[in-house]
Amino acid sequence: MNISPLAYISENAMIGKNVTIGPFVTIDENVVIGDGTIIDSNAVIHSGARIGNNCHIHSGAVVSDIPQDLKFKGEDSLTIIGDNTSIREFVTIHRGTASKGKTVIGDNCLIMAYCHVAHDCILGNNVIMSNTVQLAGEVEVDNWAVIGGGALIHQFTKIGPHVMVQGGTLVNKDIPPYVMVGRYPMSYERVNSIGLHRRGFSNDQINGIQDIYRALYMSGLNTSDALKKVEAELPQSPERDEIVNFVKNSKRGIVRMGI
Repeated sequence: MNISPLAYISENAMIGKNVTIGPFVTIDENVVIGDGTIIDSNAVIHSGARIGNNCHIHSGAVVSDIPQDLKFKGEDSLTIIGDNTSIREFVTIHRGTASKGKTVIGDNCLIMAYCHVAHDCILGNNVIMSNTVQLAGEVEVDNWAVIGGGALIHQFTKIGPHVMVQGGTLVNKDIPPYVMVGRYPMSYERVNSIGLHRRGFSNDQINGIQDIYRALYMSGLNTSDALKKVEAELPQSPERDEIVNFVKNSKRGIVRMGI
């Protein structure tokens, strides 16, 4: 291990093999850091952090601080970060509350500078958040979602897998899988076909997804009737089922198409 003598590390912290810790880092008790992780100077890792293998926590980041939630009463909770995830400069990540008990960021994520991940957020694998994205409490972001710089995400919002959110978007509705959203107010733009091609989706799969969203957004039907049309007239596929289930289970309602 390469640990600076200028770092403060609680004797109760558990540090893995081949970990690098820079000067003026603070690591509290009840922290677990996996093998091969790098923590740069002036980062602060608070109690409850569980950081995976081969992560990189950059200078000035604050991980697992207490929530900015008046309902928080000091209960034990966690911040869990998966393997191979990069937390860039001055990112803030708060641990969970009694609601979920944990804030989670998955494997292979990139959280760019000055982002905020609030209490009880759940991020899947391969998520990218560009600079200054702000997630309010209990937001859920599914695998392979990409959120452009400066986006603001309302609490309890859900963002589906393979979604692309354009920079500066105010997200106040759920975003179903495989789509691009943007503009102000936020609206459905199109299927994220470029991203899907990059991740190995076939032309037939993408065409099927596009047919589903034509029914949802361009048929002139309300959401309930459009879902019935999709289930009755379009062939069953994993993508169809994922979209239908997401929309049916949405509590905030899904993003609409702009005028």
